[in-house]
Amino acid sequence: MTAPLPLAHLSDPAAQTRPATSITGKVVLYGTAALLMFAPLAFGAVEPWSIFILESALAILFVVWMIGQSRSEKITVATNPALRPMAAFIALICIQLIPGMSAYRHATYSSLLLYISYALACFLITQSLTRTRHVRAIATALMVYGSAVAVFAVLQSLSSTGKLYWLRTPRSGGWIYGPYVNHNHYAGLMEMLAPLPLVFAFSRYAHGRRRWWAAGAAAFMGATIFLSGSRGGMTAFALQIALFFWLLFRERRREGVAFLLGAFLLISLVLVGWIGGSEVKARLSTASLDKHSEIANDIRLNINRDTIHMFAKRPALGWGLGTFDSVYPQFRSFYTRLRVDEAHNDYLQLLSETGIVGGAIALWFLIAVIRPALRKSKGWPSDVNGIAAVASLIGISGILVHSLVDFNLQIPANALLFYVLCTVAAMETRFGNYRRGHNPQNPTKTWQSNEEIEAAQTLVLGHF
Repeated sequence: MTAPLPLAHLSDPAAQTRPATSITGKVVLYGTAALLMFAPLAFGAVEPWSIFILESALAILFVVWMIGQSRSEKITVATNPALRPMAAFIALICIQLIPGMSAYRHATYSSLLLYISYALACFLITQSLTRTRHVRAIATALMVYGSAVAVFAVLQSLSSTGKLYWLRTPRSGGWIYGPYVNHNHYAGLMEMLAPLPLVFAFSRYAHGRRRWWAAGAAAFMGATIFLSGSRGGMTAFALQIALFFWLLFRERRREGVAFLLGAFLLISLVLVGWIGGSEVKARLSTASLDKHSEIANDIRLNINRDTIHMFAKRPALGWGLGTFDSVYPQFRSFYTRLRVDEAHNDYLQLLSETGIVGGAIALWFLIAVIRPALRKSKGWPSDVNGIAAVASLIGISGILVHSLVDFNLQIPANALLFYVLCTVAAMETRFGNYRRGHNPQNPTKTWQSNEEIEAAQTLVLGHF
């Protein structure tokens, strides 16, 4: 038989289950990824101009996505377990906007717009991150980006200028590290970025120079967390490494793992010791029990106690999202000339601003994210979906630990990346794995994704 069978004209069933990739889809995906990298560079996107850019750009990308959907033959909307609790939280904030509910309605409205932007980013990532090559491209970009930011942070700290980008002096002072006024928030950023090269280095897709480059990048980014002087960041990163080891050895991988682990730890220690080991040791010594000057008198402990009193006053729906800065002075139990605008504990601040209802929604969100991520983590070294889930899960865990002693989730740049990682962790299995095989269109290519194998098989069948 020489005539093609009708089978050649049938569409791939696997492809029908995935949203189609289009030009608008690529614009949405890479535009959202670009915002993830822009926000930290804009001092964490904490100023009005950067928040405006963030909100406007995400709104524009959403419009672009809708235009792409209107031009397609079939409207396709993918779902994600993380989106439902986010929608519920938006509904809660809208209820707080009812007159008399929020202590400062304008602050709650501004916070609502920002949270909608986070939800839009998560929605757009769910719709546009559909292919294995997308994961590879964005992960590579974020690894290079994280390494570059870490190098910049070290160079800036060694120059000791006390200025952001060697140009701008913060109006209220701060402990500058990298593009952030607060070194703790730089540590939070690296807690989310360092797991990307770390997990990739221990996957089956890392070979030769790529594996060593990834392990070195993870070690360097992790080392800068210690060099930044953030004790919360140091603790969070140590627990992240412990979680990673558990996930790694649960898979019973042995070949080369011990050697690579040793090299990773050695590189980290050498970098910390060479660049600023004495400063790290001095910073860690302030956390010991016999050093009472910083722990017993730490202002954050008093702030947290006062925040609990705030929550007790309005336990159901809280004072209104974004109102901590306005409400806290009437609960402050100590004298200070400093402005206290955050609780230094994201969990307590969430409860004080949104009450038990907001806390319950947050718990729902975490369960919706962690359960599918753990499910996909089985056999992760050989599965692209598992690799993405594990990297995201480890990054999320760092912020969740650090949030006990700081307010990373009040920084738009860090919060945006956190929510996007949660979205990827909760995403359904949709990425093909790379397998060894013969590609009829390119015999020299030895690694193929499931998507490419399926397309090639359809092409071959059409010639019989």
